[in-house]
Amino acid sequence: MSIHALPAPDSAELDWVLFEQAGVLTWQQATGIASPARIRHLVASGRWRRVCRGVLVAGTGELTRNQQLWVAVLVAGPGAILAGSTAAIEAGIRGLRREPLYVLLPGARVAPDLRRLPLGMPGVVVRRTTWLPDEHVQVGRPARTTTPRSVVDSAQWARTDDEARTAVAAACQQRRVTPDELTTVLDGMPRARRRQMIIQTARDAAGGATALSEIDLLRLCRRYGLPLPDMQERRTDAAGRIRYLDAYWRRWRLHVEVDGAHHMDVRHWAADMRRQNDVWIAGDRILRFPAWLVRTRPAEVATQLESALIAAGWRRP
Repeated sequence: MSIHALPAPDSAELDWVLFEQAGVLTWQQATGIASPARIRHLVASGRWRRVCRGVLVAGTGELTRNQQLWVAVLVAGPGAILAGSTAAIEAGIRGLRREPLYVLLPGARVAPDLRRLPLGMPGVVVRRTTWLPDEHVQVGRPARTTTPRSVVDSAQWARTDDEARTAVAAACQQRRVTPDELTTVLDGMPRARRRQMIIQTARDAAGGATALSEIDLLRLCRRYGLPLPDMQERRTDAAGRIRYLDAYWRRWRLHVEVDGAHHMDVRHWAADMRRQNDVWIAGDRILRFPAWLVRTRPAEVATQLESALIAAGWRRP
């Protein structure tokens, strides 16, 4: 039978397991349903294959993404579930790293041997946790952590702070989680890595920041004691089109654009200049900074921001 086709109600138990697990199962599962002799025959005949120690796949060809996920979970052992960025991607969050595959193992289980994964298979990282309440587990094929827990773990396990902020911002901007949901998860994880960063990034994203560079600008303002702007201010230009300003201090009529790499594309230059001209014509001040400058030389950006705000009438408290 095809492992992708729904089995008939009266199909054998083995057919149902293959369907539910994308054609991937352990030797123990297989021999618990059929005789060891039959399983060995399926492998010897080439209809099945052993992809790594203790794990079998029905059929030939490269492993699909879903099969790779099942291999990762089954290799990790009983109770293992998808977690972190891997589970977040399965929840539909875009823009996260697809490799390695993250698996969460409850309790203090012995780490599995991951040295003999199939060729072409992404690396698998097994994390342990002593706190995995039932409400953090989502039934699926395979099972995974819920989206809020997945986002929190993605941020904890990220290689850099920027990667952690990207994971949180992407989840909030794509409306897969809310800041309150992330805070609820973190309430039970008082020692979570990057705890405050996760909470603040979620609030910034919910407040209108749509790019990591804009979140960096908000962090810069807090760090240097500057007033916080409104993010993604909506405005109608002279031609009646709706435009969005990256950051806008309404009281002092100061507008800041943080330019990412796409602004270097010649196709965007004319549109950027038209938008900047509209701002000037309306009587607002405008500053522009490349995203890399906001991130790597914040003091320089803060000095210019403060000068512009003071020129517009702001006074430091």
